[in-house]
Amino acid sequence: MTKILIVEDEPNMRIGLKDNLEFEGYNVDVAEDGEEALFKIRNNEYNLVLLDVMLPKKSGFDVCRTIRKDGNKVPVILLTAKGEEIDKVLGLELGADDYVTKPFSLRELLARIKAVLRRGSIESDDSPEIRIGNLKVDFTGYKAFVKDKETQMSHKEFEILHYLWDKRNNTVSRDDLLSDIWGYDEAPTTRTVDNFIVKLRNKIEKDPNHPQFILTVHGVGYKLII
Repeated sequence: MTKILIVEDEPNMRIGLKDNLEFEGYNVDVAEDGEEALFKIRNNEYNLVLLDVMLPKKSGFDVCRTIRKDGNKVPVILLTAKGEEIDKVLGLELGADDYVTKPFSLRELLARIKAVLRRGSIESDDSPEIRIGNLKVDFTGYKAFVKDKETQMSHKEFEILHYLWDKRNNTVSRDDLLSDIWGYDEAPTTRTVDNFIVKLRNKIEKDPNHPQFILTVHGVGYKLII
């Protein structure tokens, strides 16, 4: 089970986040200040850290800096009431993976968590290179080859293909793709998903009009057959 550490000094926010993330199926631990956060991070394995910037004893920036100095690559999402660009830049330069400004919606936060965890799963994949039909993909290096000739693929194409690969031989709904790939970013339609599937088929299939690998499940979504 995915284990998340919430580092937040404000009790209502901490409890609310914990309850909501546990409801989503995550295993959740909490810390109330920067020193407690570092102790727990050094003595436990987490899949992600939600880290408030304004903390007692050690700031979130200091905690993030120390995590990376220790060589720990755990994904970090910073939470803060500050919205100035300089703070965002500083947080990312210190090694944070994403940055959410308070107040935020739960839907936005969950989408960011899923996106960061998905990127982490790609980077830690034991078999990051796959071949499907005409397409060979290196997920770690974000490189793609059609018939062994390098081709351009957008970040969304990589994400969609990795999502389908993780759920290969199972039907994936358009709504799941919209929620887990696009999330909070924008308000795309199911037609947007269909357009990206067309792009992937053009790279993968021998005959995109009669696909053998990415099949349409009418009225539902798509299935990657391997």
